[in-house]
Amino acid sequence: MPRRKTPDRDGVYQRKDRPGQFWASWTDQNGKRRQRRLRGVFTLTQAKELLAAAQLRVERIKVLGFAEPTKERFEKIEARFLLHQRARLTKAGYERERGVVETHLHDYFGQMQLALIRRGDIANFVTKRAAEVSPATVAKELVTLKHLFRLCVEWELLVLNPATGVKAPKVAPGRVRWLQPEELRALLQACPDWLRPIAGLAAATGMRRSEVLGVRWFDVDRRNGCLTLRQTKNNESRIVFLNQSALHVIDSLRKGKSSEKLFPKVTPEQVSMGFLRTCRELGIEDFRWHDLRHCFASLLRQSGADLQDVAELLGHKDLRMTKRYSHLSPAHLSAAARRFDAVLGEPLSLADPSGGRGA
Repeated sequence: MPRRKTPDRDGVYQRKDRPGQFWASWTDQNGKRRQRRLRGVFTLTQAKELLAAAQLRVERIKVLGFAEPTKERFEKIEARFLLHQRARLTKAGYERERGVVETHLHDYFGQMQLALIRRGDIANFVTKRAAEVSPATVAKELVTLKHLFRLCVEWELLVLNPATGVKAPKVAPGRVRWLQPEELRALLQACPDWLRPIAGLAAATGMRRSEVLGVRWFDVDRRNGCLTLRQTKNNESRIVFLNQSALHVIDSLRKGKSSEKLFPKVTPEQVSMGFLRTCRELGIEDFRWHDLRHCFASLLRQSGADLQDVAELLGHKDLRMTKRYSHLSPAHLSAAARRFDAVLGEPLSLADPSGGRGA
């Protein structure tokens, strides 16, 4: 059978092999010839009206520069968003993102038509979640939702981002727990032999648990006193500068070097459980593995390091997260206040130099 010829001009027509059916042919905004059967149309007048509407949409897109909003449901966009994120996030980061989308966002928005979701719907979602989970969790979920809608605008599925302007609940300052130097030294000494170098390297560098366990020997540049993290939480490589404490740990490991990684066959769960057990044995309360990172930053601040230096050593992209570590111990603040005396040379005297006599 010969192939049916596509009409080469805009218009409405009926096919000879299917009488009673109207078809429309038009050129879309990309210059591509489109044709479609007009279902439910039984007169030439109706067919021409639908064609005119299609041509009007094309002109609107050409003039305004954006496409018509999609009619897809939210659940149809979830898969595309997750595919996009999977290529850009670490495995752990992607799993967290997937959990947010497939559980909380899907349950609330899944059956809604994407183009009909309004700012009020998103604000209601925030209110609902705020009654169920912490403000920090709501804030993270809202960030994911805003990103999803922002991509929908880039993909020309939506004209505007409906999540713009929606605010998350106010998040309290992040929890910061740290130890004094003598407490930290005692904790490291009490760790089991297999855990001590892992905890020591984390405390001396501020690296995250996953970063410490992921270091390979070829990442270590002993001559220049640094190591390279190939994959971080931000999915970017980072240089970690090694102080003498960190170098001492690495040098002690070289004696038994027999694998690709510094700490082979050790799982994150084993590290956390072993560390928690040690803290309990010492009577150290409310101290978790990640708090070693707080210790590193806090002790640096006490030694005089500025926030920008601490941010770079921790791998923060800006100072907002680093400000959590800008606090100082009361003893250090007291010492800082006493510097005022050093500037004056002698304490201020408020006694009346005239001895109380009137002028």
